[in-house]
Amino acid sequence: QVQLVESGGGLVQSGGSHRLSCTVSGNRYGFYTMGWYRQVAGKQREQIASIYSDGQTTYTDAMEGRFTISRDNAKNILYLQMNNLKPEDTAVYICNLFTTIPSHRDYWGQGTQVTVSS
Repeated sequence: QVQLVESGGGLVQSGGSHRLSCTVSGNRYGFYTMGWYRQVAGKQREQIASIYSDGQTTYTDAMEGRFTISRDNAKNILYLQMNNLKPEDTAVYICNLFTTIPSHRDYWGQGTQVTVSS
């Protein structure tokens, strides 16, 4: 069974930088996309970025430029580098693994809290 565990959450000052990690275990898929999402308290979950098996990335327009997604397949770790953080970035950050080969599978971590102080 695929399991995703986020780590690195905590308190960050406004304007600061931070990096989150997501460790993947139990993965046996050769082709899969991973992504970062976040959920602000009381609001709907929103996508931040995705990264494909070949390393290509996509970003939500509002996130591109401040956030960078990357993956280390050998170590089974997904990263999210966050720069110039703002109080409105305070949220639970969640990682995702998605594949359609050989069939549709979608896995989610439990999330890690990031709080940005003003």
